Amino acid sequence: MIEKKNKLISTAKEQETCVLVGIVTRDQSREQLAEYLDELAFLAETANARCLKRFTQNLDRPDTRTFIGSGKLQELKEYVVEHKPAMIIFDDELAPSQLRNLEGTFKEMNVKILDRNNLILDIFASRARTAHAKKQVELAQYEYLLPRLTRMWTHLEKQRGGIGMRGPGEQEIETDRRIVRDRIAFLKEQLKEIDKQMATQRGNRGALVRVALVGYTNVGKSTIMNMLSKSDVFAENKLFATLDTTVRKVVVHNLPFLLTDTVGFIRKLPHQLIESFKSTLDETRESDLLVHVVDISHPQFEDHFNVVNETLKEIGVGDKPTMVIFNKIDAYKHIPKAEDDLTPPTRENITLEELQRTWMARLQNSDVVFISAAKKLNVDQLRDTLYERVRQIHITRFPHNDFLFPME
Repeated sequence: MIEKKNKLISTAKEQETCVLVGIVTRDQSREQLAEYLDELAFLAETANARCLKRFTQNLDRPDTRTFIGSGKLQELKEYVVEHKPAMIIFDDELAPSQLRNLEGTFKEMNVKILDRNNLILDIFASRARTAHAKKQVELAQYEYLLPRLTRMWTHLEKQRGGIGMRGPGEQEIETDRRIVRDRIAFLKEQLKEIDKQMATQRGNRGALVRVALVGYTNVGKSTIMNMLSKSDVFAENKLFATLDTTVRKVVVHNLPFLLTDTVGFIRKLPHQLIESFKSTLDETRESDLLVHVVDISHPQFEDHFNVVNETLKEIGVGDKPTMVIFNKIDAYKHIPKAEDDLTPPTRENITLEELQRTWMARLQNSDVVFISAAKKLNVDQLRDTLYERVRQIHITRFPHNDFLFPME
């Protein structure tokens, strides 16, 4: 807030309103959809939008014209006319034809049509800080934009701003497919040069063991990085707080190594972003040890664990040595069941101690540690386990240094 001529003027970005739309299909249950919409609402909140309502529908598959059926579309139109949300966000990627049809349907209502990919790209655009990250996001935006150019022409006359409209730049207004393709080729060449420079930097880091923090977004990777390296990497309870890869030298029990904080994964991550953030993923590929961080307090942490493992396999690092950190044990909620409650126990009915004796403590080829980075719980165990794993890699590489780093 600033004061001018005895009036208070807010400097904060005005919050937009939105409605969320998703469908229950043969491949996506109602429970899964509810979870995905929760995540979509958190994405919207991260982008500074407030969710007014959720619309869901049962369909065998998305409608090829408008994603949802005609009856649900009419219901959505009536709600938009009455409540005037700034945007409608669909949980899945909209085909260019679906996007055109929906924008035509809502043309007179001054409401933006976004899909999950568009929203994630917008968050990345707002979070990118370095020139490298900005070029990566710009490339992903242009690749998303290319098949949707007709959509851009339909809304240019009103020149709306806000979430989902944060384009790669002013050139977008007068662009055509040839210019966009040229820009994509130019950005790819620039990123290729940056990738070479970063590969050289990685090669110049010497023989130190490299450890990479990986995991679902908002699980506490940056907080762990700050705790271990005594640095001040940006950490926030928002999705994708970290976009730029951060590398710090860490010393645990006199053993130095390099620790990398990487961008978090998420379900339905746009493939344009995976390709654009290749150099960030290269940090993961070239690491000696992966530290997979999991938010144990999240109701769907097992699903998040599997999503990250699948993504790691996709980028070719699924077989790397790994240790697992189950973080946020201080936020884990235990809800005891009543004695006369005969329903099957849920995850919340199990104590943390019981949970620690399940499959999580017996992960194949992985050391497992339960901590709270925010509350500094079990941090000594984390340091000891990390020391042993890094030590094993170091003395395998340099057997003559064994005496320098004794067993703990």
